[in-house]
Amino acid sequence: MGKEQNPRRVADNEAMAKLRMLRTSPQKLNLVAGLIRGKKVEKALADLTFSKKRIAIDVKKCLQSAIANAENNHGLDVDNLIVAEAWVGKNLVMKRGRPRARGRFGKIMKPFSELTITVREREEQA
Repeated sequence: MGKEQNPRRVADNEAMAKLRMLRTSPQKLNLVAGLIRGKKVEKALADLTFSKKRIAIDVKKCLQSAIANAENNHGLDVDNLIVAEAWVGKNLVMKRGRPRARGRFGKIMKPFSELTITVREREEQA
């Protein structure tokens, strides 16, 4: 007699993780997200581990969360997962500033981003 279950947002062979309020610009985050698109999850985790970008640590956490969702919530095989999609969106922008010469004001924008990673189970190649 409870509430009806919400329909899944992704397909049966997919799992998703979303990370909001990442303190970096979407342009910089998209460079790191582009590193892992379409790769197997083991290779993607290795690439993020050895990346020199600061935000790669947070992207790795989001990917690990998507893998855990696939395994625990949807019963997918971790060895056959690939990163199907990794997309970046804008979030809020903090506006700050500092005084400049001749009574002017220099704008400092501090952008935030959000990241969504979808992993998909690959079909076995027979």
